[in-house]
Amino acid sequence: MTSRPARSQGNPTGTLAITGDEAADRLLNTDPLALLIGMLLDQQVPMEWAFKGPATLADRLGHLDPEAIAAADPEAFLETCSSKPAIHRFPRSMAGRIQDLCRHLVDHHDGDAANVWVGATDGADLAHRLQALPGYGAEKTKIFVAILAKRMGHRPDGWEAAAGPFADDVPRSVADIDGPEALTTVRAWKKAQKAAGKTKQQ
Repeated sequence: MTSRPARSQGNPTGTLAITGDEAADRLLNTDPLALLIGMLLDQQVPMEWAFKGPATLADRLGHLDPEAIAAADPEAFLETCSSKPAIHRFPRSMAGRIQDLCRHLVDHHDGDAANVWVGATDGADLAHRLQALPGYGAEKTKIFVAILAKRMGHRPDGWEAAAGPFADDVPRSVADIDGPEALTTVRAWKKAQKAAGKTKQQ
């Protein structure tokens, strides 16, 4: 597997372990774009499937280069995303979102995904930068701030407020997963919340 080198990750040895595949997890922990794409894909599919998507793309493309992905022919990129095993249940919409994300990184962050957080002045600025990314809503932004703090060691002032409830010690999101046992715990907690009619943020 090859990918674009991470230029300014901040902490190149993250502790996120979610896919069950050592190489796929290593990519998430060392390549900022892989981490952003994994979080982007994390909806309407199992977490392991979503976060393995970046490794699948890297294998098929031979890289994870924002500029190359942004400039790729949309139909050709869709084929890359939808070939079995597809990177997501809805590969067409997600292929478009990934390209939109990469275009945003090229246009606003010099084509370096890590600049989204390395350049942030504090937690509020980090949240603002993340929520400006295509496909990143309020909850996804909070979870990603928590991932950076809990799993990647990137904790700007005010990150707890920016992460909201995902900053606490309750195993409520991918930010709390550092191995199979934690994955099982988070999944069980989510199931219990759903059964109780509650959300991840309650």
